[in-house]
Amino acid sequence: MNSPARVSIQTEDFDLSSEVAALRAADGGVGAIASFVGTVRDNSDGSAVDAMELEHYPGMTERAIETMIDEARQRFDIRAARVVHRVGPLRLGDQIVLVAVASAHRGQAFEACEFLMDYLKTQAPFWKKETTPAGSRWVDAREADDAALRRWGVQAGNAGKPA
Repeated sequence: MNSPARVSIQTEDFDLSSEVAALRAADGGVGAIASFVGTVRDNSDGSAVDAMELEHYPGMTERAIETMIDEARQRFDIRAARVVHRVGPLRLGDQIVLVAVASAHRGQAFEACEFLMDYLKTQAPFWKKETTPAGSRWVDAREADDAALRRWGVQAGNAGKPA
């Protein structure tokens, strides 16, 4: 059974408790929910970060994430998944992304949650700009994120070559 909405791209914050409650309420067969919440941290690649801005391609981004959830459903025995991703300007400590996965058992929920985050880091069409004391910079995909996705048998190849 699917939750009512699987993907939301939004500027406003989200509430983890409400999102998890909605997944549980949608299906009495849910025995486990695994979730991940990503936040804006104060450093990246050894440099201080003051703020972040995320951009996306409306419509395309939602479709890409829907496809990721469909892939997770094929790979894992999950009952529902929910992805909320924020866009626009974000401050230190702000929530960026929520991935929540419901399953009958914890193992499948944990794996599917991790799979979806690995997929999101490399395959979702988002553009991230960090504001640092030295100015603003667009952030490229990282080899570590591509490597995380490869362990699931998916080739990303989004990371730039080291200089």
